[in-house]
Amino acid sequence: MAKERRAGGTPITIKKYANRRLYNTDTSSYVTLDHLCQMVKDGVEFTVHDAKTGEDITRSVLTQIIVEEEAKGPNLLPINFLRQLIGFYGDNLQVLLPRYLDQSMDSFARNQDQLRKYMRDAFGGIFPLGRFEEMGKQNIALFESAMKMFSPFKTETWAANPEPEPEPEPAKDANALGTLKKQIDSLQKQVEALTREQADKPR
Repeated sequence: MAKERRAGGTPITIKKYANRRLYNTDTSSYVTLDHLCQMVKDGVEFTVHDAKTGEDITRSVLTQIIVEEEAKGPNLLPINFLRQLIGFYGDNLQVLLPRYLDQSMDSFARNQDQLRKYMRDAFGGIFPLGRFEEMGKQNIALFESAMKMFSPFKTETWAANPEPEPEPEPAKDANALGTLKKQIDSLQKQVEALTREQADKPR
């Protein structure tokens, strides 16, 4: 399927009508959720707007695509992940989680070619699932360490004491940032070591 883009690379506009039909204004044709799903996979950018109000409903339509794909199987979203995600709605960390998830997915996408190579190598060797699991745990630990630096984000504290809390000592902040940087450097070195290890394997 050819990539459908307007001149200048601007996103294609999809209109959703009251009868739930989706209209591609670029090709002047009606499309389905399956078609939009394929457009996403092909890297075609688009936005979806309510045909009557003009409201941007891209997020809800993309969510609907995910629901449809999950129903078909195999599933990508683990039940525990979904439970934890739901638990963050209304939480103080809700404002930080989208950026974290976005960066994590971007990182995974950037390394997908190397990951596909690992999967191919699995048929001629042992796929290092344990190594990736350990790296995942370290990534979570790193995130939790970062969250501790945002301790002022506590509703109870704000409600009980509207006055700003005293700022942490500079030396303490410096130590925390230094530790976080060391953890990031350590994780990066492990990724690079794993990459070299796989590249040096005899074919």
